[in-house]
Amino acid sequence: MQQFHDSQGRTWSVVINVGAIKRVRDLLGVDLLDVANGELLSRLADDACLLVDVIFGLCQPEAVAKGVTDEDFGRGMVGGALDEAASALMKELLVFFPNAQRVRALGKVAVKIAEQEKAVAEAAEAMKPLLDAARAASDIGDSSGSSPASSGSTPPA
Repeated sequence: MQQFHDSQGRTWSVVINVGAIKRVRDLLGVDLLDVANGELLSRLADDACLLVDVIFGLCQPEAVAKGVTDEDFGRGMVGGALDEAASALMKELLVFFPNAQRVRALGKVAVKIAEQEKAVAEAAEAMKPLLDAARAASDIGDSSGSSPASSGSTPPA
């Protein structure tokens, strides 16, 4: 069992077992067993709303006991709380799967991370000319604005 705290100071427990997997599947149509193929992790990483919905599905019995709706739960999932919850989910998923599936899933996750890092590096490289042009334009604007201010005209005596 993994725990995290939301931005409202509430403590939540993430437990993944067959019952929790069925609950998430029934509520959201998301099969946590698909994590082994790597696609689900990409979806969760790309869609914070889906991530929070999955975590809420896992925490739903606890939320019901605390009188917290899915909307209230979502309001508490920002910043560090979201990171902490995602980490709890990932750790609990790793514990759930048997070693062979865990190794396969981690290998696929490593490939996805490498692909995303490559895409980010390529995007940064593609943006470099734009950043250089913006810097150059900024430098031109700075130099043209450096002439001394007019002292105003003085009336003839």
